[in-house]
Amino acid sequence: MIKKIGLVLLVILIVIQFIKPQKNIHPGAQPEDISTLYPVPANVDSLLVIACKDCHSNNTRYPWYNNFQPVAWYLANHVKDGKRSFNLNEFATYPVARQYDKIEEIKKQIDKGDMPLSSYTIIHRDAIFTAAEKNTIITWSENIRKEMEAKYPKDSLIRKRRPLPPGAG
Repeated sequence: MIKKIGLVLLVILIVIQFIKPQKNIHPGAQPEDISTLYPVPANVDSLLVIACKDCHSNNTRYPWYNNFQPVAWYLANHVKDGKRSFNLNEFATYPVARQYDKIEEIKKQIDKGDMPLSSYTIIHRDAIFTAAEKNTIITWSENIRKEMEAKYPKDSLIRKRRPLPPGAG
């Protein structure tokens, strides 16, 4: 009985190797990238590439172990969630209030140490920010917010929340 279960599991493991998720690779110019709106200095960009852009852009650098299932499915879902939350390559498509919120979120997430995720830094040790690197990203995000505050009316930087339906909340 144990041999039959083991054989079935082995067959399933082999079969799922042929079911691969679509990769997040879109080379070339990204016309809606954050850099089209705000300056991204080279030192900031290198930190974003190392620690953020695998999940928060349209171009993921895949590790060798992405060729095996179910790991590839896990990574594809993780990247999809990251892009849904915030995509540096599609930043210019966001309404101004969302841009403002996301820039603040970068600062908060980096400052609290919530980003990059610990599940990412286990393998990508170079993505663990030093205090100076954290400060570089935080200062950059603060400068963008100041630039936005100078450029846009204050009420345009506030996200309008949809009212709750009657009886909810």
